[in-house]
Amino acid sequence: MTSFEEISGLKGQVFNIQRYSTHDGPGIRTVVFLKGCPLRCFWCQNPESQKMEPVLLYKRDRCTACGRCIPVCPTKANSMVDGVLKFDRSLCIACGACVPVCLPEARVLQGATMTVAQVMTQVNRDSNMFDNSGGGLTISGGDCEMQPEFTVALLRSAHYFGYNTCVEITGAFPWKIVKMIADHSDFILFDLKHMDDAKHIAGTKVSNKLVLENAKKLVEEGKKMYFRTPLIPGFNDSVEDVRAIASFVKHELGLDPTKSLELLAYNTLGEEKYARMDFEGEHPSFKRQSNEHLQELHDCVAKV
Repeated sequence: MTSFEEISGLKGQVFNIQRYSTHDGPGIRTVVFLKGCPLRCFWCQNPESQKMEPVLLYKRDRCTACGRCIPVCPTKANSMVDGVLKFDRSLCIACGACVPVCLPEARVLQGATMTVAQVMTQVNRDSNMFDNSGGGLTISGGDCEMQPEFTVALLRSAHYFGYNTCVEITGAFPWKIVKMIADHSDFILFDLKHMDDAKHIAGTKVSNKLVLENAKKLVEEGKKMYFRTPLIPGFNDSVEDVRAIASFVKHELGLDPTKSLELLAYNTLGEEKYARMDFEGEHPSFKRQSNEHLQELHDCVAKV
């Protein structure tokens, strides 16, 4: 096995490290979110993760127009006009110079270059929690398949320290990359968004052909997997849509969908990020499915 010392200096792009997660693999886990994703889901909960470059989130409701950001900005993206602070996103290079001087924390930089050693220093703080709960390290995103070498280095490092490993992936990559990551993962969370390829392309800008092929290959290789479907109103939360996904899991993959498929109710927490990014394009604005509709969909899975 490659030693931690040999790979500790490898660098990758990280935008968040979340501790005490109970929904991203077995036990209590620390989740490392990596930048970059090949999909452009119109409902994306982490739009700041899509590009590899850092992104500045500007929380205008917190801004007190103190002006401290003006002199530190190298591109003059900030200015004061009639007592009102103006931020020109087109001039911003997301250097982060304004972040430490913003006392009300109206500016947050999402994305930083980190080494494997820097990431694992934070992960190692939770070693006792992993031991007591059977948890470990989960790598999510974005999509960690965008940074395969860095992902594998993190997974190898976690195994070096004796931690369980898990990845959350879209599977929308060549098999070589998927297998490389899967071979170092103890558990895989695999997204299934839609069975209809045309609708998958309309919703994510990417075909589902590689996704479904890779799902089959991973199951054939005996990987421990759990499939998850984020339910998006009007896109894939009909009985017909869910029945098709559950049928694929049961009849194409040979798995019991009641034990290996999770339906995730729509989560609105990511919607505010679009305004903070001055995001151009479609902004999601949906309501969470009712408990009655969610029960109907779960009943549908059980009857496949």
